[in-house]
Amino acid sequence: MNSTFAIVAVIVAIALIFDFTNGFHDAANSIATVVSTRVLSPGRAVLLAAFFNFIAFFLGTHAVAKTVYSGLVDPKQVNEWVVLAGLIGAVTWNLITWYLGLPTSSSHALIGGYAGAAISNVGFQALVFDAKWPRGWFGTVSFIIISPTVGLLAGLALMTAVFWIFRRVAPSRVDKYFRFMQLVSSSLFSLSHGSNDAQKTMGIIMAALVTGKYIDPKADIPYWVGLAAFTAIGLGTMSGGWRIVKTMGSKITKLKPVGGFCAETGGAGAVFLATHFGVPVSTTHTITGAIVGVGTTRRLSAVRWGVAGRIVWAWVITLPAAGLIASVAYFISKLVH
Repeated sequence: MNSTFAIVAVIVAIALIFDFTNGFHDAANSIATVVSTRVLSPGRAVLLAAFFNFIAFFLGTHAVAKTVYSGLVDPKQVNEWVVLAGLIGAVTWNLITWYLGLPTSSSHALIGGYAGAAISNVGFQALVFDAKWPRGWFGTVSFIIISPTVGLLAGLALMTAVFWIFRRVAPSRVDKYFRFMQLVSSSLFSLSHGSNDAQKTMGIIMAALVTGKYIDPKADIPYWVGLAAFTAIGLGTMSGGWRIVKTMGSKITKLKPVGGFCAETGGAGAVFLATHFGVPVSTTHTITGAIVGVGTTRRLSAVRWGVAGRIVWAWVITLPAAGLIASVAYFISKLVH
């Protein structure tokens, strides 16, 4: 068997494994609120999220995939071993944070791992810093702050609007109405999650195919790559991720159906906006910010700021931690080959 084909095949397989872990790691983003408010059982919520994660494939957008492929790391400075090491860093960090129950960003784990491996190969010249904002490194890093802030403000604004619109309606009627509406908002957030996150795996697979010279660098991303990526993330979502569901759904703040609807709707809007501009945004960051925004409409003390602070620290260290793991993996791979 051709050695190049073998390594590219391994990369594609690990990329899809990463996509699968992304699904179960980020399942909490889509279903934590709908489960914690008892609108759906965990099993039904997972099936709903997995379905909308997959059908996001038919939206047909590739902007985020192109950013991951060529807008962050110079494809000319990448070889198959860089891509493989980057994936190892991302998958390893995903598993560590899943075990610890931390809702960190799979997106930033992948980006950090890819960058760390590329830097180990040729130095910081491998990184692309001249991409027009909001694409590129400046856009991606700035959205670590922007996405949860937008989510927070959207959740806060929607919750405030709902309080005003339904101020004369009996709480029991409001609760009944938003139990249905939360099915809509949860589906919408799952759709936004799939549309952004699965594309990151598409970008990595594209990088592997180009470095292996199986596809022209200027060619469109093959149909089968997108189909495989969206299938993997859907299957991963079906597998759960209950440790993080507990953190997202109840430890940050207590939610009712109306709060879950506002958090999911605000978060989905922010993610769709980022996807439109080709920014590999963190759905985890966005929905966490939205949940905090909803919680603050009651009172600041309704938010468990200690838990929120622990989550933020996990966000901060994700890029360098995944990059460090990938760097170690790259140096080990050099000894092997």
